[in-house]
Amino acid sequence: MIKASNAWQNLKQHSRDMSNTTLNQLFECDSDRFNRFSVCLDDFLVDYSKNLLTDETIFLLTQLAIESNLVERVNEMFSGSAINISENRAALHTLLRASKPTSPSGMNIERLKQVQQSLNKMTAFAEGVQSGKSTGSTGKPFKNILHIGVGGSVLGPSMAVKALAPYSQNSIAIQFVTNVDGADLHDKISNLDPETTLILVASKTFLTQETMLNARSARTWITQALGPKSVGDHFAALSSNAKQTEEFGILPERHFDLWNWVGGRYSLWSAIGLPILISIGSENFRQLLSGAHQLDNHFQNCTLEKNIPAILGLISIWHRSILGYKSHAIIPYDQRLELLIAHIQQLQMESNGKSINRDGSKIPAASSGIIWGEVGTNAQHSFFQLLHQGSDIIPCDFLIAANAHHDLQHHHETLIANCFAQSQALMKGRNLEETKTHLRKKGLLQADIERIAPHATFPGNRPSTTILYKKLDPKTLGMLIATYEHKTFVEGVVWNINSFDQWGVELGKELASQILPAIKTEPAPSDLDGSTSGLIDNIRVFRKAIN
Repeated sequence: MIKASNAWQNLKQHSRDMSNTTLNQLFECDSDRFNRFSVCLDDFLVDYSKNLLTDETIFLLTQLAIESNLVERVNEMFSGSAINISENRAALHTLLRASKPTSPSGMNIERLKQVQQSLNKMTAFAEGVQSGKSTGSTGKPFKNILHIGVGGSVLGPSMAVKALAPYSQNSIAIQFVTNVDGADLHDKISNLDPETTLILVASKTFLTQETMLNARSARTWITQALGPKSVGDHFAALSSNAKQTEEFGILPERHFDLWNWVGGRYSLWSAIGLPILISIGSENFRQLLSGAHQLDNHFQNCTLEKNIPAILGLISIWHRSILGYKSHAIIPYDQRLELLIAHIQQLQMESNGKSINRDGSKIPAASSGIIWGEVGTNAQHSFFQLLHQGSDIIPCDFLIAANAHHDLQHHHETLIANCFAQSQALMKGRNLEETKTHLRKKGLLQADIERIAPHATFPGNRPSTTILYKKLDPKTLGMLIATYEHKTFVEGVVWNINSFDQWGVELGKELASQILPAIKTEPAPSDLDGSTSGLIDNIRVFRKAIN
């Protein structure tokens, strides 16, 4: 049990010992704090010095990792062991970006061969679409791609396509449909030409309710315009279910395999990443894989004290389970990383948003908190008030590139200044006397100073981590995503959670399938609760009123 471990008890006592310590004090006492509490991997720097921790904190967190058998669990994951115990599956997404087997087993050699074959098939198809050699049923090249999926089959690729827009190698517009709300599909296809639209359907089982409803509606749109024989020319499938894709009308040469040892939220490296490959080209896509692979090697082989994902995961444990912070904000100071927040939300909250540990018993500590955020500087003018002066302490991750892809240098310098200033302000704060002095220098009358000062005081001592990188290129994005993947794994190991299943999404989907007939025409099930039954009755009333 986690609370019974020596390291856990020592960390709890340590937190009490640290209760009166401030970040300002730690920096005042240690001129070398930044160097000692930061890690650099090539052009990828993680500064965690603005978190309330000391050498002792790191030592105790490292001991907790050792007591949790983190190193052994990491090796199990990379070896292809069935660490997803509830589904008896491996979690081998790292193999998707590997150049050689992650272990010498025959099974992994065969898996890697499948991965490489799939990547070669994806590359050939993508090059055909990019060049115009692959066309629709009327012989016109594709100008638009509509990628249909839900959850990880959309969040990862849509994020990467937007993030790497400067590396796009063609004028093909890529749009993503994920919501079963018909407005999503309707609005996306309303300005598209069926003749020049390629539709990618991403579903491991090819049975996912939301995805298949959108896919069937898209198929109707295509066939009404171009005839039933056009499906094979306008659709491709990213799926493990070849039988279902063929029945849908998708040609075998346009079926790209997925495997049960890759979870949806870890799948952008697989065939799910086909829209990324079409957008940025083969070489850039391989750089994306290479960046993730470099981080994989770092995670597997680096000591815990200098291991970026391990440090970030253990700090997350410190914040959530020891200090009791309930949420964590992701603040990319990069407009093109706008969708990264949703990707990390799913990655961390679907992986570790659980109260049951690996043996089926209750977790005795607080596990994953709420992940949320917004791009800077937008965030500064929405929720930063809460971060600076709210009653809850909310740790933040700031993400920033040293170099931009545009030539508006002053814009980027202002962006960097704002990013660094916000983390500094969260840490330093401004006490009452400093605030009064500040207001006095502005020329305010003493009565106004006394009135305003309490409202303009900042408590400070609020933790943040800054991830600084040379430029948001494909390799860097790969490193960044892999960092958060492995950070999530570290958290799960310490909490003794199975980070690779997601049973929590199933119940609502099951109940929806029971309610759906009643929404259409059939009587509501007799065992419905009063609220749901009443809502269904009023749906019918409101529909009659419209008609």
